[in-house]
Amino acid sequence: RLDMHPNRLTREQQQEDQRAKRSHLCPHCEEIFPILSKLKIHLKTHTGEKPYSCSDCGKCFKTSRVLKRHQRTHTGEKPYSCSDCGKSFKSSNELKAHQRTHTGEKPYVCSNCGTSFSQLSHLKSHERIHTGEKPYVCSDCGVSFSRLGTLKTHQRIHTGEKPYSCTDCGKYFTTSTDLKLKVHQRTHTGEKPYVCSDCGTSFSQLSNLKSHERIHTGEKPYSCSDCGKCFKTSTVLTVHQRTDTGGKAYSCSDCGKSFKTSNKLKVHQRTHTGEKPYVCSDCGTSFSQLSNLKSHERKHTGENLTPALWKGGRVTQTSSQRLLCLESRQGGL
Repeated sequence: RLDMHPNRLTREQQQEDQRAKRSHLCPHCEEIFPILSKLKIHLKTHTGEKPYSCSDCGKCFKTSRVLKRHQRTHTGEKPYSCSDCGKSFKSSNELKAHQRTHTGEKPYVCSNCGTSFSQLSHLKSHERIHTGEKPYVCSDCGVSFSRLGTLKTHQRIHTGEKPYSCTDCGKYFTTSTDLKLKVHQRTHTGEKPYVCSDCGTSFSQLSNLKSHERIHTGEKPYSCSDCGKCFKTSTVLTVHQRTDTGGKAYSCSDCGKSFKTSNKLKVHQRTHTGEKPYVCSDCGTSFSQLSNLKSHERKHTGENLTPALWKGGRVTQTSSQRLLCLESRQGGL
């Protein structure tokens, strides 16, 4: 018969008993916590309680620690500095994630494909590629997304919000990291970081370099499903398909007129807005189309028109070219 007298319990059993007495069990999910304060924090995940509110914006949080971190978005305080590069952060977690850019550490590994990540949030987003999960749903149109940040950016389509502006010209964009903003800023800096290894031509956008490289390789990866004809870019394929089908996908919201390409629609819309973005550097005359500016500039340069434009000593094309011919005749009188 076993002797269950307390004095004869082994040391291990006594330690286990003490741990059990000190542990705190969640009544909702039975998770065990060694400290009561941690159990209290955990319980808020079940109750939804957020007792800590920000005095600046009213947003509520489950813990005082998370509230303090949030308040730094108002004060701009960044007390955690990287010893390698000096960059500062609002939280120790942000600093730890940043430091992995120096160490190259990627501790979060995908169990499906083995891809590793420096941040847990990046792994979680990646895993949805495998599961197909899209938990973030737009309340306006019902489109779902795998990442919260992508949903927030999408929602600006409905709100029209463009909170980030170019510091050079004031043009607005939907996100601070938007590729369109970065590409736009290169129109001011003249930066063209993408260089063709075959001929040395440089580009401001990677996509433009890729399209250009097909001139050298002859690659035409975009094929028409109707006729089988191949094209170097998806844009040219789309224009071709509209030519085949007679489709005109871009409609003017002012008059209803339709166009096959977005560029033709933009040019047309200037007839409503009066916008003339192409300005002559010699006399200041402005034009709604680049081609019209080029024709006008020949008045200043005296550039000869191509033989194809002449017929019997007369210009047979645009009105601006006929004006050039008339002016040259008057100059000879």
